[in-house]
Parts: sequence; C-alpha cells; structure tokens
Amino acid sequence: MVRAAVRGPTMTYGLIAACCLLFLVSPVSGLNPGYGTGDAILSAQSDYFTRWGVVPRELMTGHAHALLTPLTALFVQGSWLHLLGNMLFLYVFGAMTEERVGRIEFALFYLVSGYLALLGYAVAHAESEQTLVGASGAISAVLGAFLCLFPRARVTSIFPFLLFLPLRFPAWIVLVFWFALQWLAIRSAPSGPGVAYLAHLVGFGLGFLYAWVRFRGADRVKRREPVKTAGPAATEGESQP
Repeated sequence: MVRAAVRGPTMTYGLIAACCLLFLVSPVSGLNPGYGTGDAILSAQSDYFTRWGVVPRELMTGHAHALLTPLTALFVQGSWLHLLGNMLFLYVFGAMTEERVGRIEFALFYLVSGYLALLGYAVAHAESEQTLVGASGAISAVLGAFLCLFPRARVTSIFPFLLFLPLRFPAWIVLVFWFALQWLAIRSAPSGPGVAYLAHLVGFGLGFLYAWVRFRGADRVKRREPVKTAGPAATEGESQP
C-alpha cells in the first residue's frame, strides 16, 4: 500500500497552530476562566511572562531554565494583536520559504534563528529585567530568508500613508522598507518596556545569511504566485512590564 505524500507547508501551519493554541489556554487571552478576573488574571499574566519569557539579566546568569527561555518565548505572544500580526506574517512568508527549504530544515531554522535573535537582544541589554516574549525574531528570520530566495515575488501590501490602498510591489522593496523601519525605530525608541526592534534586525540578518549560504550558487526563484500581506512589517515582539 502506497501512502500519499504529505504536501503543503505543514511546519508553518503547525507553528501557527501551536502558537494559537498556547495563547488561547494562557492567561493572556482572557478566555481561560481558571485564571480568574481582575487582579488575579493580571498577576497570572505577569507570572506567565516571567516564567516563559526572556529576562536578559537572568539569561546572562546561565541558569538552565533561563537558557531555555529564548526558545519558550517564541511561543508566548503578548496580546491578541501581537498574536494575529505575527501569525499573519508567518503564514504569508513562511509557506514559500518552507517549500524551498524543506519541512524539517525549516523548523530547525525557525527555532534556532528565533533563539539567536532573542539571545542577541539579551546580550545587548544584559542588565535589563524587562521580559521579552514573541515569535517576531524567528518570523523576522523568515522574512530575511524570503528576501534572499524570492526577491522578485510580488507582494500585495497595504500602507496606511497610502490611504490603505492594496498595492503590489516586489518583495525586495517591501522587505527592505520593513528593515529600514526597524532600523529607524531602534534609533528613536525610548528605553524601557516596548518593542524589541534589535531582535527583529538580528533575526532578519540571520535569515538572509542562512538562505544566502544555504543556496549560494543555486538559481534564485524569479517568479512566483503573488503574495498577500496586510502591511510592510510583522507585528513586533513585545517587552512585557
């Protein structure tokens, strides 16, 4: 008996499903009655972020649990908007990247790049006690790999400053614009809780470098089906208070 081959970006869908399921059962979603309401759920959310998120100062101590947090933090989202934005971009850019890279290699690439992106942020803010959560570092790596592999793919984007009109651009324009926004945000962002733009840049650079080294000398994909997305940038990883 011959089994049909599994087709489609199963790892991308699996990562999306895992992030969504973990968010729904967490105290952050507000849908799990076991965490209570009011001050009780706020306390549960704080404990949840501290336990599974990255605290740079603790990570630098080298404790076993702290060393695992850059991995666990990839599956912890800070809000509904954070979850939906990240999963949208993983869905849009992950599918084609996984198809080119392969399922197992894509999963390893996603996890390792995400870990290193959060680690890079922690090293740069070694004294910080703010908790960092979110898949943005890993998703930024997917964006970097996509730019290297599919620079001419047509991306449908919606820009607020263009009256939210859906316009199609080559991927290299959209993603270079996204990268520039992250770079400018680092220079203007205040210290303290906020968005981990540095983790985005580290992840993006790692993703591009991985794809360039992995497929160096191979033919780049010049034309693909149009890609649709809701904007030029993935929802950013959040530092939770």
